[in-house]
Amino acid sequence: MSSDYKLHEYLDVTRLQTLQDNFSKSMMVALVVVDENGVPVTRPSGFCSMCAEARKNPDIAKYCYESDNAGGREAMKFSKPVVYRCYCGFIECAVPIMVNGRYLGAFISGQVKVEQEKESSIAYILDNHQVWEENPALVNSFKDCQRMPYERFSSIAYTLLNVSSYLLEQAHANNIQRELHEKEIELTAELRKSMAMERSLHEAEFKALSYQINPHFLFNVLNTIGRLAYLEEAQRTETMVHDFSDMMRYLLRKSNNGVITLSREINYVKSYMSIQKVRMNDRFDYSCEIPEKYLNIECPFLVLQPLVENFFNYVVEPRETKSLLSIQATDDGENVIIELKDNGDGIPPETINNILSGHQNRQKGGIGINNIMNRLQLLFGERSSLEITSPYKPGMGTTIKLTFPIEKP
Repeated sequence: MSSDYKLHEYLDVTRLQTLQDNFSKSMMVALVVVDENGVPVTRPSGFCSMCAEARKNPDIAKYCYESDNAGGREAMKFSKPVVYRCYCGFIECAVPIMVNGRYLGAFISGQVKVEQEKESSIAYILDNHQVWEENPALVNSFKDCQRMPYERFSSIAYTLLNVSSYLLEQAHANNIQRELHEKEIELTAELRKSMAMERSLHEAEFKALSYQINPHFLFNVLNTIGRLAYLEEAQRTETMVHDFSDMMRYLLRKSNNGVITLSREINYVKSYMSIQKVRMNDRFDYSCEIPEKYLNIECPFLVLQPLVENFFNYVVEPRETKSLLSIQATDDGENVIIELKDNGDGIPPETINNILSGHQNRQKGGIGINNIMNRLQLLFGERSSLEITSPYKPGMGTTIKLTFPIEKP
């Protein structure tokens, strides 16, 4: 993610202007958005007559901009709304606009008076310049300024913070998606060129199967990390980022022949589960019982992840009741047998037949399952299998059994 975004590049200023105008009208406060240097990027909304006139005078306006910039910087320092008095005494607040710790600007709102006893306790953001008092028209306008209960004004500031946070989360996700899409286009072009020169049809087919990864989970993780950065303590966020980094490292360092040890595959699944625990808290539990003697057995890269992802898509997400998943490994002397069993409502027999035959790949996670079957066949031939059984009754669940050789042929 680039760290060089400017506010007007990061947020759509036209849409921001519309939101600002509507917010100002509904809350009856002045509002403007300034960049990291205190320069307005939107037209003022709901400004009182005094401030509107003052900003027409360059000698006075410079104090207004200095006050806006100082307020925004103070809000950046604390990463939350800051209430202060501007240089002429109005009560104002600054709400920081920040992404990944980078200050892009601020919402500046206010131009009101509050209860006198409360007002006297609010500090000036800058030295109290008196230049505006030399203008009788401005002095008269200042007297006509509206009063507002301090609690209401503070509530408006935090409402504005919530609106700002939502806008930034959406913009952040859109920018990530756009940059990932651009990278995907670049990688796709390079892959096609490399395949044309160096890869046989068999190798191309294998890599295509290996890289069919649904990006939906990636975006969920990024959004969750963003929310945690605002809402949770740093330790939980650090743990989640660590788990996600392990997952990405696993994805990027897989072996060229498409096989990995069962130990590394299980570690990947545990990191995936840990992240889902943060997202979904107590909506599910899982157990993973893989005896140590199986950990060095070679298996296809990402052979379990699509099955675990299906558990969330088709068991956890649609239900309110707590979901369970168990992963176990046994052997028959020649082959290792891995079973994944959930407590969902199961799959109809006809759907299971269609998935295994490849006729309905998009139903009940069929794409991922068909992908696994094909890769098992490419690597182990007839010595491998994938079976799905389900009584198709509420709470009776589905069992998926993977079988492949203990010793790679």
